[in-house]
Amino acid sequence: MPHEKGAGSPQDWLRLARADLALASIEKLPGIPRLLLCFHLQQAAEKAIKAVLVKNSTIFPYTHDLAVLISLLKNSKINIPLKIEDAVELTQFAVAARYPAPEDDIDDQEFDKYLTQARSVVEWAEAHL
Repeated sequence: MPHEKGAGSPQDWLRLARADLALASIEKLPGIPRLLLCFHLQQAAEKAIKAVLVKNSTIFPYTHDLAVLISLLKNSKINIPLKIEDAVELTQFAVAARYPAPEDDIDDQEFDKYLTQARSVVEWAEAHL
């Protein structure tokens, strides 16, 4: 289902992206697996990219694949810094966190990398709006 014009403003999308980023930035709490926090990081990046797409009146499909969304940005002649393209790695968490995992094997260094990637996308989107 493609996004239809009028289904949320760029600011609406960015507000949701910031909320997901805030949720994922919470200090590690007992019982909250990092995989679930990484889901929110992926969601923050996805919604931030969609904010820029909406601002540029670019129709996008119903997808959680950041590579697809970034390619739409490129097709709209929007300059994409490499650090934004690196966030494609977050796509793995769009679905993985929806299912039970045997253990939480995301270490501090990996999590910090993913957090930095998502934060970079949100900040980039804020600058575009």
